[in-house]
Amino acid sequence: MADKKSLFIWIGATLGLSAVGAGVGGFLGITIIDHVKAFEKELADRAPPLVTPKYGPNISLMDLPPIISNLSEPANSWVRLQAAIIYDNKLEPKPQMLAATISADVLAYLKTVTVAQIAGASGLEHLREDLNERVAIRSDGHVHELIIETLVVQ
Repeated sequence: MADKKSLFIWIGATLGLSAVGAGVGGFLGITIIDHVKAFEKELADRAPPLVTPKYGPNISLMDLPPIISNLSEPANSWVRLQAAIIYDNKLEPKPQMLAATISADVLAYLKTVTVAQIAGASGLEHLREDLNERVAIRSDGHVHELIIETLVVQ
């Protein structure tokens, strides 16, 4: 009888401890899940807002052929410009012809520039702005931007 009684006590203690363990484990699990959800919400609140695209869905990029020209001053200086245009492919049915026209216009413009005008960061910025203005006028607004990829002055 003592053996049966000790067996029931052992089974009761095991079931009791299992119930306590399950309760504590469930409580800790719920607490951890709440903390993780609160942390995710905090991270989502701190995340930077999504950036809206600068251009619409009908935008294409086309590389222009390299433009090599001499500068106006000094007489023995040369420039090599590689650029690309960002244009609206819905509005422009013949982008190759537009690229050729823009290349010729940029070539004509570079023949009027001196080395002093394009020297330094501000000179490069002014060149970029001037070229973007000329490209916008030449393309009737179909080209959004001219990107200068490389500029080598020799």
